[in-house]
Amino acid sequence: MSQLDQQAIDKIQNYNEEERFNYFMKEVVANRQIWILTDEHGCVMLNTEEEDCVPVWPNQEFAEAWSTGEWDECKAESISLNKWHSRWTNGLEDDELAVVVFPNQNEEGQVLFPDEFDFELTKQERKR
Repeated sequence: MSQLDQQAIDKIQNYNEEERFNYFMKEVVANRQIWILTDEHGCVMLNTEEEDCVPVWPNQEFAEAWSTGEWDECKAESISLNKWHSRWTNGLEDDELAVVVFPNQNEEGQVLFPDEFDFELTKQERKR
């Protein structure tokens, strides 16, 4: 896994939603891990008007960038891609939660249902 320098982080954070989604998929499949933020209560959540969402990031640096303000006690945690496929997809579906992919600092990101997210990950894995 490569470390991102600040110049790369700044450039990627300015990507639009589609570019962030594509970057996320490539990074997650290449590194075989997804990053979330956790606190003493578990995984942190974002809310849209319609959905409660688990935000996910492609790299530790982007997840940690969210550990500010009300989330300053949160820690970035990686989940292996295998564990995501085997446990998280079904768990999120059971809890009726969605996934928000690589949200930017304005809390904007592509929202997918867990089965759609899993499908996109699997599709990206097949490209490798």
